[in-house]
Amino acid sequence: MKRLNLLIIVFAALLASCGGGQLNSVLVYEKNPKYSWGYAEFFGDYYANFGNKNNVVSISLFTDSLKLNSLGNLTGLGQFLFLEDVFQAPSDTLLQDGTYTINDSGGPFTVSPGKNDTVDNAVYPIGAYISYYEYNAANSILKLISHGSFTVSHSGNVYNIACNFKTSDSTDLKGNFNAVLPHIDQSLSTAKSGVRKKLEYFR
Repeated sequence: MKRLNLLIIVFAALLASCGGGQLNSVLVYEKNPKYSWGYAEFFGDYYANFGNKNNVVSISLFTDSLKLNSLGNLTGLGQFLFLEDVFQAPSDTLLQDGTYTINDSGGPFTVSPGKNDTVDNAVYPIGAYISYYEYNAANSILKLISHGSFTVSHSGNVYNIACNFKTSDSTDLKGNFNAVLPHIDQSLSTAKSGVRKKLEYFR
């Protein structure tokens, strides 16, 4: 009898949490991730061949349960935010303090919006996007970021990055990072507008 009463209580609680008496199977993805580690990559004036002399930086931020294994592959569960083609003035080599707006102008203090690009019949995300790595791999998804901004401030090597985005499915996406942000200089190892072959904006 006690077991039956417990089952009735559990079933009633499930019904109360669902609209119309149906179980809610829609996965709710994290809308305000706390990123605990990451790095920035400096590519120099990568789009100079297309007339854009601004420097380009990319930012990779990860929640604490995501790790890189010995092969350099990302493992674990959590969120990975990638802000590709963050544009800065030609004189700026490190990520500068200020507010960066998502748009495709290529001007200083902008970051390219997320889009899908096709290279050799394969589709790749470019620009700004967030990847969700879930326990059930079928629920792992990538969302393109289409609007919004992020603000950067730093003291020494510690950077604070506060995000205020909207994804292409009109979902609000916040997020914050406050930790050391290593900078990697890729400007000498990456050919201008060559290997990366990312944006269509300056083609």
